[in-house]
Amino acid sequence: MTDPLTIRVSVGTGTGRTTLAAFDAALADAGVSDFNLLRLSSIVPPGSRVLEVDGREQLKGDHGDALYCVYARAHALLAGHEAWAGVAWSRRDDGSGAGLFVEHEGPSREQVSTDLTHSLEDLSATRGGTYHPEGRRVAGITCVTLPVCAVVVATFRRTGWEEVHRGF
Repeated sequence: MTDPLTIRVSVGTGTGRTTLAAFDAALADAGVSDFNLLRLSSIVPPGSRVLEVDGREQLKGDHGDALYCVYARAHALLAGHEAWAGVAWSRRDDGSGAGLFVEHEGPSREQVSTDLTHSLEDLSATRGGTYHPEGRRVAGITCVTLPVCAVVVATFRRTGWEEVHRGF
């Protein structure tokens, strides 16, 4: 019997002299800066469990490994402006553990929160209303002088390049 897939959700914020540097700092805060991110669509496989973790509890791997994940990323460049990112998830009502992730970015906590709620509701409605909200993580940061970034990352699996190469 194989262990269930554990999806870890962490948040991070960062500041840098460029938006890319701010993104990297936010990824470091979220515990995933040394991976190559492979962005997934937002489907939670059956039997999965979702854990909210801090950056120190994120998946571990080697520098440059591929990381399969769902993420939201927001930037702010002007003093006083805010960057907010969020990921929320729901589960199918049948007990299978199957579910959905949604991710949003925006200039305020309220907008991101509302967008997450509406997306989960609409995605559930598309599937016959059989999903219920289970959790969410939201991160935000205010720009003072340098560019800032907020991220929320849901990690599914990491793979070394030897494994990825064998798949081609």
